[in-house]
Amino acid sequence: MISREKAFELLEEYTKSQSLIKHALAVEAAMMGYGKKFDEDVTYWSVCGLLHDVDYEIYPEEHPLKGAEILREKGYPEDLVLAVKGHADSANTPRETLMAKALYAVDELSSFIVAVALVRPNKFEGLKVKSVKKKLKDKAFAKAVDRDIIKKGAEELGVDLTEHIQLIIDALVTREEELKKDGYSLIN
Repeated sequence: MISREKAFELLEEYTKSQSLIKHALAVEAAMMGYGKKFDEDVTYWSVCGLLHDVDYEIYPEEHPLKGAEILREKGYPEDLVLAVKGHADSANTPRETLMAKALYAVDELSSFIVAVALVRPNKFEGLKVKSVKKKLKDKAFAKAVDRDIIKKGAEELGVDLTEHIQLIIDALVTREEELKKDGYSLIN
């Protein structure tokens, strides 16, 4: 049985940066949203989102390959390991499962939506898809976020971009208090 608590302990073992932990929490929330949408094991998908960047702080040059290795050594199932490995195009790992496609689709967009929310006076309250889409067109805003990956992720997952953005907004609202405090990292 995969435990969210054990996964979070592993994340904290390898990740000390609070902004990176917040990124993991945002991706976790988005994965939970998709787990519910697709009637999958929400805890399992949650763990995938939490651990997708487990190696990033200590092994940035080997990311996500080192993360896949760490998860394999810790006994995580191969489909979760491959989803983590496949969330970065640099790993040249095909995304064959729904979970792998979802992780790829939510990683960049989760960070982007948090960035949009953080510059708004009311943060997530009243955040609309059209506001996110407007910021996507502004290349100077959140430059670290690859807009092509956002588009490709939605396409691979087979979801309309508008619906995709709305699902992630709804998922992130559940983490608003954690995400709006003390910095946030826009990584992929």
